[in-house]
Amino acid sequence: MKSAVKVSNDAPVLLDRYLSDAIEVDVDCIADGDQVLVGGVMEHVEQAGVHSGDSACCLPPHSLAPDLVQELRRQSEMMARALQVRGLMNVQFAIQGDVVYVLEVNPRASRTVPFVSKATGRPLAKIAALAMAGIGLAAQGITGTITPPYYSVKEAVFPFGKFPGVDTILGPEMKSTGEVMGVGATFGEAFVKSQLAAGVRLPKGGRAFISVRDGDKRTATEVARELVDLGFTVLATRGTAAALAAAGVAATPVNKVAEGRPHIVDMIKNGEVSFIVNTVEDTRTAISDSRSIRTTALQARVTYYTTIAGANAACAGMRHLSRLEPYRLQDLHAKLRAAPFPRAVASPS
Repeated sequence: MKSAVKVSNDAPVLLDRYLSDAIEVDVDCIADGDQVLVGGVMEHVEQAGVHSGDSACCLPPHSLAPDLVQELRRQSEMMARALQVRGLMNVQFAIQGDVVYVLEVNPRASRTVPFVSKATGRPLAKIAALAMAGIGLAAQGITGTITPPYYSVKEAVFPFGKFPGVDTILGPEMKSTGEVMGVGATFGEAFVKSQLAAGVRLPKGGRAFISVRDGDKRTATEVARELVDLGFTVLATRGTAAALAAAGVAATPVNKVAEGRPHIVDMIKNGEVSFIVNTVEDTRTAISDSRSIRTTALQARVTYYTTIAGANAACAGMRHLSRLEPYRLQDLHAKLRAAPFPRAVASPS
């Protein structure tokens, strides 16, 4: 603290508080000084703590209650008016239990604008540019939020394959270098398509390995049950296996690397594992001890997830592997009630 004060008397220390088990939500909206249009509400797949650019997200939200979505819209509209925004604005929320937290409010375009535009059929950048030029939303014929009757999932694309040995664990520092989109009649179908587009091949069976931190053991039980229902045989480290057994899910214990051979890394190298769920405590020791699992999985091209939320979504996706339907974007936009493009308007005098 003394060193920090010497560096800056005005703002020596920044304190952050981490929201555990919180759902993150992005909202993109457009304001013209009078009206506010919510372009889309996107529920992140990964929980708060993973950088928004590295998180998959779904539009419309796949698990949030309608009244909660409406509250997020209401708060976004209030902030846009209070900040006197003209043009695009992005809000990042975190929902912990019944409490809604505002993480960021950015009066600018966000990386999700192209995704929302494709999902809803509305060119948000064009609408916002006209609003900034003085042509209001009403003059453009833009009214009401479009909630598509299908699901769209944006997934991040990572460069890990080009950097051998890099740790693939996700956190608050952005690591992705691109993004893709999947669309489906259900969240599961949209998610599995997004994984295919990102180069992730979800397996249809085999052995699934689970090793999670203490805080994730309860939710990992549900993932393990899903994997068993999908036809997988479950392997787990001893602590995780004991937690699964206590919940009535059979799991075969396997050695960690430090416990001697044969261990889980040997099994991955030998092609004996087809799916991995690995979450760790946010400590240097825990991350270092499990690093070889993730780097070996990347090298062996074994599908892995480093968050429970991602593993849950993958299970939903694997249920749709045998029934994926292609859709034309034009046909999807034709289903939307509102006109996909603003009508022609005259330039402001």
